Amino acid sequence: MNANTGSMVSLQRPDGQRLEGYLALPEKPEGAPAVVVIQEWWGLNDQIRGVADRLAQSGYLALVPDLYRGKFTVEEEEAHHLMDGLNFGDAASQDIAAAAAYLKQRTSKVAVMGFCMGGALALLALGQNPDLSAGVLWYGLPPLEYIDASRIKVPVLGHWGTQDQFFAITAVDALQAKFAESGVHAQFHRYLAHHAFANETAVGPGRIPGTQYDPVWAQLAWDRTLTFLGKTLWS
Repeated sequence: MNANTGSMVSLQRPDGQRLEGYLALPEKPEGAPAVVVIQEWWGLNDQIRGVADRLAQSGYLALVPDLYRGKFTVEEEEAHHLMDGLNFGDAASQDIAAAAAYLKQRTSKVAVMGFCMGGALALLALGQNPDLSAGVLWYGLPPLEYIDASRIKVPVLGHWGTQDQFFAITAVDALQAKFAESGVHAQFHRYLAHHAFANETAVGPGRIPGTQYDPVWAQLAWDRTLTFLGKTLWS
């Protein structure tokens, strides 16, 4: 894997508090659209920085807000602890808003993309941040009662594993029905895959049981994601 090529920047939340974020820039940043990338429960680690770098290589400004304020881990128990300590409402309405506002100073089109815990946060943020132009969800969603689908006015793409033991595919079906009812323009793809199938570090005996990288499905999901972002953000 390449060394991360972006840099840390300072972000200001709507409430005036500050946090940092990892910003990756494309070769031609002028006029390029942007993506706020939301981490898995591990924190702002090299893997999620790599996602931002990948988006930058595809022509996007990509910014990962540091939701855990400098903490990250490779231990499942510690990740659980960090996630449990996160105020989801605050992260969605303030931290993600701070990242979107930072990017809005440079470009008019900003999407949000999240993985696992970040997928749930991205979905919450879509209902709270009118600055966002699109959403991409990777195998993560909050309890459905927290989602007011009528407030989501932008296109949404979702990638889900039918063998996901953390986010049941029945909940995905229910979310899709909720979106259809509210007229949300959502495109969901289901893969015969486990949780975290696009995380290239979820391999070998050290991975969490129930997670498994699948390079074939990951590539297809990325192809679909870049097609979706291309159609949605480049006007």
